Amino acid sequence: MADHVLAAVRTAPSTTELREFPMPDIPADGALLKVEVAGICGTDVKMYGKPPFPDPVIMGHENVGVIARAGAEFTARKGLREGDRVFAEHYVGCFRCAWCHAGEYRHCEATDWRTNPDARRYGYTSAENPYHLWGGFSQYLYLPWNAVTHRVPDGVTPELAGLVTPLSNGIEWALVTAGVGYASTVLIQGPGQQGLSQVVACKQAGASTIIVTGTRRDAARLALARELGADHTVDVTEDDPLQRVLDLTGGRGVDVVLDCTAGAGTAPVLLGIDALKRREGVMVVQGELAAFPDFPLKKLTEKSIALKSARGHSYRACELALEQLASGRFPLEKLATHSFPLTETDRAIRTVGGETGEDAVHVSLLPWAAV
Repeated sequence: MADHVLAAVRTAPSTTELREFPMPDIPADGALLKVEVAGICGTDVKMYGKPPFPDPVIMGHENVGVIARAGAEFTARKGLREGDRVFAEHYVGCFRCAWCHAGEYRHCEATDWRTNPDARRYGYTSAENPYHLWGGFSQYLYLPWNAVTHRVPDGVTPELAGLVTPLSNGIEWALVTAGVGYASTVLIQGPGQQGLSQVVACKQAGASTIIVTGTRRDAARLALARELGADHTVDVTEDDPLQRVLDLTGGRGVDVVLDCTAGAGTAPVLLGIDALKRREGVMVVQGELAAFPDFPLKKLTEKSIALKSARGHSYRACELALEQLASGRFPLEKLATHSFPLTETDRAIRTVGGETGEDAVHVSLLPWAAV
């Protein structure tokens, strides 16, 4: 094994540098992951353009690789051996607090970079912290004892396993947060990697009607949504989306709205409120609008709408995502549209952000790929 590790480091807004870090000495309760695939999502685009702090960061929080070196205590604790392929969640909880004991380590303060400057979370943690390798845009990733790992089933390629994060989010938000189940009617807004993952989750759960909205430039993605199980797609630039939803549901509206749009402002939320059924509908949003002028709270309460936030995934959702990938029931490989070597990290992130004009769904970095 080499003495140094090559990594792509965010050093300033929209700026990446390739740097070498010393190969860390692994403690008895730690391990080293040889990164095969590191996925990129919309959050990476935001963090790249407007970093929350100035420290150098190795981004990358959707990581799949092979255990290259493992201490004896790590092996005993995790039941993993060198050579095992795993998906590593980006959360690094304390496993002592009430949230961690409840299995909700995603809410642990030890992994919440927004409130804890010393938090550990892959893709968000300063590379100046001990062991340095806290992101997947690197040849190797450090795994402490409290890293959350999932063994990748035989037959699932690294590239396919790279879809676990968006797919597990889709399972968590649709099935757990929104309660989609047998005979549910669902409106999914936005046919990106998250929206398409929601289609799969809802179809698997037995939803009777799945409607996906997008714009004219989403034509290929809307076609993929239908291939993955959507019953109807709506181009909001060509049709009145509310009227279409009402027509498709016999005037009743939908049981659940899943907002997977990015940069669309308040319009999807307003549409969702109107498109939900007369009473007790559920809407899940992942937007981060700092303000919402004239929010229709009266209409929300009159319809008894439950407004919920989409926040990450659980251990169970990741396991279900891996099972789904292994089943081959859906052509999920079609979500993995682009991959780049480590030397093209900047271009890869800009591709996800739509700056290159390429119609990308899910983009991955392959740290060991040739230039």
